[in-house]
Amino acid sequence: MEASSSAHHWARRLLTLGLDARIIAAHLVSPYRMQGKGGKNDANDAAAICEAASRPSMRFVPIKTISQQGMLCVHRLREGLKAERTACINRIRGLLAEFGLVFAQSPKALREVLSTIIENAENELSGIARLVIERAQGQWKELDDHIQWCDQRIAAHLKDDEQAKAATQLMGIGPVTASAVVATVGDFKQFKNGAQFGAWLGLTPRQNSSGGKNNLGGITKRGDMYVRMLLIQGAKSAIMTTHKRDDPISKWAHRLREKAGWQKAVVALANKNARILRAVFARGKPFDANHVSVKPASAGAVM
Repeated sequence: MEASSSAHHWARRLLTLGLDARIIAAHLVSPYRMQGKGGKNDANDAAAICEAASRPSMRFVPIKTISQQGMLCVHRLREGLKAERTACINRIRGLLAEFGLVFAQSPKALREVLSTIIENAENELSGIARLVIERAQGQWKELDDHIQWCDQRIAAHLKDDEQAKAATQLMGIGPVTASAVVATVGDFKQFKNGAQFGAWLGLTPRQNSSGGKNNLGGITKRGDMYVRMLLIQGAKSAIMTTHKRDDPISKWAHRLREKAGWQKAVVALANKNARILRAVFARGKPFDANHVSVKPASAGAVM
C-alpha cells in the first residue's frame, strides 16, 4: 500500500492475518502512474502501486511498531507546541508594539519584563489591553508546561531504551535527537551501510551527472525532515565548540570548517553522525570516539 495516514496500522493488521504487507513512499509510486499527474484516481493509483511493488529494486517503508508510533506522537506534539509558543510570543510583541512598548527579541528578555508591564499604570496600555496581555501570558506559561511534559516523556524514553541512551554519546546528539532517531528508524539493519542511511535522511549531495562528469549540488533533503533537522541543529552547536575538544571527530570537523566553511561542516558532521549511528546499532558495538575506520581490501587485491 502507499504510505499515508494509518498505513502502519493497516500494515500491522495485515501482518497478523499472515499477509506480506509492504508500504511504499508516495513519491516512488507516482512515476508508475501511466496516466500521469492528470489521471490520479483510486484505480490508477492501485495499478501504479502494483507496478511499483513489482520492481526488484523498489525500496519499502519499514513498518513501525506501536511503541515507535507512540513515542513519535510525543515528538509531533512537542513540535506543534513549539510553533504555537513562538506564535504566542510574537502575538504578545505585536500587541505591545501598538502601544509603543518594544523589547529585545529574546523570549527570556520579554518574560522578565512582561509582568512589570502589565502592572505598570504609567504606560499607555488600556484596561482591556492589559487583560489581553495577561491572558496571553497565561497561554505562554501553559505552553511551556506542555513542552516540559513532552521533555519528561523523552527523558523517560532515554532511561528505558538502551539504543537511545547510547546515541547521546555522539557529539551533537542530545536527548531529543536520540529519541527521535530511535523511534523513527527502529531496526538500523534495514540499511545496507551508513551511506545508505545518510541518503535516506537526505544528507547526501544531489547528483546531476552525465557523460562521465560528476556534478554534485546541495543535499537532497529527502527522507524524514524532522530527524534531519534535529541532526543538523545538533551539528551546529557541536561545530561551534570543536576547537575546545581534541578527539579525532572534533579535529576533523574543525579542519573542515576552516577549509570549506561553517555550513558545509555542519552538514558533513550531521551526515557523519548518521553513519556512526547506523554502524553502532547495526553491529551492536559501543561508540568509540577514537575509533579509526579501515577501508576493506578490494576483492582483486594481492595479499
